[in-house]
Amino acid sequence: MSDTQVPPNAAPVKAEAKADPRSPFPNPNQQTAKKLAQTVERATQVFADRGLRFTKLRQQVFAEIAATHASIGAYEILARLGEKGTRVAPISIYRAIDALLDAGVIHRLESKNAFFACRRTDHTVKGKRPIFLSCEKCGAVGEVDGQHIFDLIGEAAKGAKFNPRVKFVEVSGFCPRCATGET
Repeated sequence: MSDTQVPPNAAPVKAEAKADPRSPFPNPNQQTAKKLAQTVERATQVFADRGLRFTKLRQQVFAEIAATHASIGAYEILARLGEKGTRVAPISIYRAIDALLDAGVIHRLESKNAFFACRRTDHTVKGKRPIFLSCEKCGAVGEVDGQHIFDLIGEAAKGAKFNPRVKFVEVSGFCPRCATGET
């Protein structure tokens, strides 16, 4: 698999209404090989900018995560790679995931112990912490700027003389497609 090659099971484009481009929940039916290749290319650039190695296994794991708009667990990634003939130990998958997390190209959905691709195109912005929005029906995960929420948490904690270690905020509910019954 080349640096920008897409997994063969990437979802084809369907002729449906376009999703709101500002939505943190892109239409999963509009995932194309080209969009996935662009996502992999962005991750390749992030690794290069940080002087990190984007190994073949890291690329494959990232491509599996990025090919879905939902969160995906490590063992599901392992199974998908196995179906494509790539046999690796679970620890290798976890090491690849750790590298992807450290690079900031994926996030961990703590409530499900699953992972999803970061959809922000600019990884150079510091101080912009996202809030993760997880659909209870279809499993889609979106991220929105939540820095103001983290600032409020920090202020409240400081007022209580509490030293917070907040790393994430997850909100579960229904994405726009599930809320309107489009799925």
